Amino acid sequence: MTSLKSALTALAFALTASAVIAPTAVAQATTVITIDEGRILRDSRAGKDIQAKLKNIETQINGELEPTRKTLETEGKALQTQLQGKTREAVAADAALVAKLQAYQQKANDFGQKTAIVSQEFGLTEQKALGDFNKALEPVLLEVVKEKNAQLVVSKGQVVFSADAIDATPLIISKLDARTPTIAVTRQRAPAPAPAQ
Repeated sequence: MTSLKSALTALAFALTASAVIAPTAVAQATTVITIDEGRILRDSRAGKDIQAKLKNIETQINGELEPTRKTLETEGKALQTQLQGKTREAVAADAALVAKLQAYQQKANDFGQKTAIVSQEFGLTEQKALGDFNKALEPVLLEVVKEKNAQLVVSKGQVVFSADAIDATPLIISKLDARTPTIAVTRQRAPAPAPAQ
């Protein structure tokens, strides 16, 4: 009974050992590379180009909004001065002041809608630019995968540790810089609102 038990234990140990060794052997035959997507976007010429163009569009949008914002701020302060010391009843009794308040509220609402629209447009612009960047990046990434004979690409941000030797980020950046130094970035427009029914 003891020899049978010993044989079963030895067999179990052998199976366990082979189960541990087999994945290790497979892992040793698998070529893994890591990439740092954030660094590729931040450090590549195309990524820097996108960032600069998006910043310019953001500045342009803010420039469009600034005059209205300043006007609303000035009007708001003037209205605050006119409202000081007045009760609700006194304000309600002053038809000219009520008209000013309503006009101001309408302007503020319109400005809020315009701000929401340009914010949506900036989001669409950024999304399109990043989509175009990814289209330019994809063939470069596939080329590097082929060159390195990689079977697995892992995001560097998702691993606890990776050796610099398997980081393909610098190679991808240099190839992307050579192929696509710039990305066209044009301001996207928000779709027109559906007509009210």
